[in-house]
Amino acid sequence: MKYPLPSFWRYVLSPLALLYGLIAGIRNKLYDLGVLTTHEFDIPVISVGNITVGGSGKTPHVEYLIRLLSRDYRVAVLSRGYKRRSKGFLAAGPESTVDDLGDESFQIYRKFSDVRVIVDGNRERALKKIEEEMEDIEVVIMDDAFQHRSVKPGLSILLIDYDLPLSKEWYLPAGRMRESRHEKKRADMVLFTKCPETLKPIEERIRVKHFNPFPYQRVYFTRIIYGKPLPVFTCKEVKQTGEEIVIDKNTDILAVTGIANPDPYISYLKSLGRNVRLLDFPDHYRFREKDIEKIGKIFREMKAENKMIFTTEKDAVRLAGFCTFDPPYAESWYYFPIEVAVLQMSEKEDFENQIIKYVRDHQKNHGIHQK
Repeated sequence: MKYPLPSFWRYVLSPLALLYGLIAGIRNKLYDLGVLTTHEFDIPVISVGNITVGGSGKTPHVEYLIRLLSRDYRVAVLSRGYKRRSKGFLAAGPESTVDDLGDESFQIYRKFSDVRVIVDGNRERALKKIEEEMEDIEVVIMDDAFQHRSVKPGLSILLIDYDLPLSKEWYLPAGRMRESRHEKKRADMVLFTKCPETLKPIEERIRVKHFNPFPYQRVYFTRIIYGKPLPVFTCKEVKQTGEEIVIDKNTDILAVTGIANPDPYISYLKSLGRNVRLLDFPDHYRFREKDIEKIGKIFREMKAENKMIFTTEKDAVRLAGFCTFDPPYAESWYYFPIEVAVLQMSEKEDFENQIIKYVRDHQKNHGIHQK
């Protein structure tokens, strides 16, 4: 389901949204009162999550933490592996596929060979298994885990899309909210994501004041950085020229996306090409051969002399499996790898120091942790 919904559907679905909010509130209250049990672990656990569904940039922020921590620590990433076809606990290995791990976990596994990638819908079970059987792991990053209250992370990072403030949202299915905005109290850090590069300090202060964080919460602002375009299909059946990709105002772009909120990506593409046509599929969409053929047909009918197909990095992970299918115009498919950056240098240093200090102070052999 794509958000925001038209007003009519928000009105129709509002009773279900009220029921959803009531159930979520009761569940959280039972955890707050100790009726439902929360488990803590000796290993440092960092949770990255959000209150709304989709689109806040969890995966690139997890990758940011991987780059930061893997210099000095052995890192594991734990996710449920959304829409994977495997079951139970699974540690990624050389034979793992996107169907085994899910697109986001497979993307991380493909990019970081020295990081353990684990998928399990039961985070408590997975963490117990990691502690018992993977003694070399020194820190676990839990992806999309803000609502998994059966596990109490040592450090909780809450992501909020800069353009989608919580005050304008409503509960599922009428809106994007998974739980009450007041549950932000469980976060140690709050990151406003997908911020404009030109965001001024005064604008940051206004957003922080409106968000009204608790005294113990630190707030930071991040933006997306797009890397150089890379080919989607790199198998031997597809011939890439190896020449530098040129994108200018004479380039027409066919954008193929299957993500929750493609708007920032489309805005970036429009800043590069003369004309952008969007083919928007549902989030985490499993492309089929007929979809690839349809995309090829539309691309063939585009009249521009210089034209390209661009998809997102997450979609590229799922599309790469079509190499053996010999997709139409395969040499014209590209994606931009993305990273995130903290906007202000002083904030970047403070953010990274807080992360490193937590992990360092909670190692098993550290005096503070033992005490």
